[in-house]
Amino acid sequence: MAERKYMIIVGAGKVGWNLARELIDKGHEVTLIENNRDRYLTVEQELEHSVQYGDASELWVLERAGISRADMVIAVTGDDEDNMLICQVAKEKYLVDRIIARVNNPRNRPHFELLGVKPYVSATDLILRVIEHEVPEYGLVHLLDLPEERLEIIELLLGDDSRVAGRRVGDLNMPEGTLLISVLREGQGGFVPGPDTVLEVGDEVLAVLDPRVEEDLKTFFGPDGAGE
Repeated sequence: MAERKYMIIVGAGKVGWNLARELIDKGHEVTLIENNRDRYLTVEQELEHSVQYGDASELWVLERAGISRADMVIAVTGDDEDNMLICQVAKEKYLVDRIIARVNNPRNRPHFELLGVKPYVSATDLILRVIEHEVPEYGLVHLLDLPEERLEIIELLLGDDSRVAGRRVGDLNMPEGTLLISVLREGQGGFVPGPDTVLEVGDEVLAVLDPRVEEDLKTFFGPDGAGE
């Protein structure tokens, strides 16, 4: 982010505090809002005028923080309802261009989607993705999700029983709406496969696809896939 931005962060927990510090160090103007008095006094010792005390679910607190000129509002409190409300108000009432919300409970993601509060970040989901990447038994890893564009990039590990192992890429009749874009192979690194590339057990294949055919692609590359 080369251009200086004004950002409001709600919630001075470890996430909010560290985020504010990093953004300030990068040259951005930041106001951090915290509604717990003791926590506010602790953070104020370091961030001084960059932190304000108040409940950001109240409009006057947001207005005091200068939300009308904010380039971005980031809600990272420990309460999903507060994060949804704050981001929704920032987006719809104050027309803030960019919002980011923290999701504490992944089961609340549908509510964020329903209210149009996007993008949102779930630490649980991020850790699960790391686990999926580090533990091959999980099979599939989401590398990029763009639901509005109906596009995602996934990584699949070809196991010992994969029906496509040993076959040429050009011979694969992959599900419509999918494209194989890269193969990660031990000893060779990553490369873009051609029609004559033969897939091997242990390959990590990257594919771009329409999310609606994800299960079809997983089945295709898996032990029960048709691979035809």
